[in-house]
Amino acid sequence: MNTPEFITHLEEGQIFVFGSNLAGRHGGGAARIAYERFGAVMGQGVGLQGQCYAIPTMQGGVDTIKPYVDEFILFAQQHPELTFLVTRIGCGIAGFRDEEIAPLFADAHLLPNVVLPPRW
Repeated sequence: MNTPEFITHLEEGQIFVFGSNLAGRHGGGAARIAYERFGAVMGQGVGLQGQCYAIPTMQGGVDTIKPYVDEFILFAQQHPELTFLVTRIGCGIAGFRDEEIAPLFADAHLLPNVVLPPRW
């Protein structure tokens, strides 16, 4: 199973995982959808908020994203009751390619409650 390209509805227990910026300004892309539909909080750029989870992707290179992805994977491990639908974080407004971001989620493939994009 892969994350759908467009998510417009979440079931109970599903979490929309999106790319954010550290300031939590959810003005475009998946961040805007997270804010408008799933409870993302303006001013919160990291972690669980509403029915979504923010991973910052706008602060530098891939190496600056990895610690936040690692934190997310640990969070997902600790919350097996939730299903995390990971969007193509960093591959829109942030400008990274799938092949740059996908390896950061290698350990997430082992988790039954994390759903990743098709190319990852």
